[in-house]
Amino acid sequence: MAASKRVGLLVTCLVDLVRPAVGFAAARLLDDAGCTVAVPAQTCCGQPAFNSGDRATARRLAEQVITAFEPFDYVVVPSGSCAGQVRLHYPEIFQGDPAWQPRADALAAKTFELTQFLVDVCGVSRVATRFSGLATYHDSCSSLRELGVRVQPRKLLASVEGLDLIELADTEVCCGFGGTFCVKYPDISDRMVGKKAEAVTATGADLLLAGDLGCLLNIAGKLSRDGSGVSVRHVAEVLAGEVDVPAIGAAAPVLPSPTEAKP
Repeated sequence: MAASKRVGLLVTCLVDLVRPAVGFAAARLLDDAGCTVAVPAQTCCGQPAFNSGDRATARRLAEQVITAFEPFDYVVVPSGSCAGQVRLHYPEIFQGDPAWQPRADALAAKTFELTQFLVDVCGVSRVATRFSGLATYHDSCSSLRELGVRVQPRKLLASVEGLDLIELADTEVCCGFGGTFCVKYPDISDRMVGKKAEAVTATGADLLLAGDLGCLLNIAGKLSRDGSGVSVRHVAEVLAGEVDVPAIGAAAPVLPSPTEAKP
C-alpha cells in the first residue's frame, strides 16, 4: 500500500483571521483524498510585503514558512495568490543565496493550490457532496495566470450533486482587489469590482464561488453594498459540504441570550 501523502496546510492570514471555515473545509478535502494533514505553526507568506517592495520583511517571513513546511511531502494552500508567492516568488527572493535558494526551490516545487493538488496530484475527480443552486465561478488572477488553475475547480464542482455551474462573463478579468492595490487605488478598484459585480448579477446565479478569499471578500462587499442577494463562498466550502456557516459577508444569525431563551 502506498504511503499517505504528508501535507502541510498553509492556511493563509485571511483564512485564519476572517474565514477559518475555509481552512477546515480544505483539511477535510485533503483528508478525504487520503492525505495525512498537519497545520504547523505559521505566519504570513510575505506576499503583501513583497508586492509593496519591502524585500527584507518578505525574506524574513519566507524563511519562517520554508522552515515550518520543509518536513512535509507537499504544501497545499486554499489560495492561488499565496501559493503563487511560494512557488514563483520565493525562488526569486533567494536567488543566488547558496544557503537558502535550494531550500526555496525545493519548497516551491512541492507547493500547490488546493484544487490543483486534489485533481493533478491526488487524482480526485469527484466529491461526495450535495449543494442545490445555480453558481458561477470567478478565476482569480494569481490562480489563473501564475498557476494555470482553471479546469480543476470546475471539474470538482461538476461532481457536486444538485449544483449547476454557469460561466461568468469576463471571468478572467481582475476583480480589483489585488492585495494592496485596492488600498493604493481605491477609485480604480471600485470601478473594477463594480463591473465584476454586474457580471455576477447578470448570470442569474444565486452563488458566487472562487478560490481566493481576498477576491471573495472584495466582490462580496460590493454585492452587499449593491443590495444583491447573491451568496458568496470559497470553493472549498461547497466541495467539502461545509456550508453551515453564513456566506461571506452575510450576517450571522442573532441567537437569544440565556435569559431570553424560552424554557
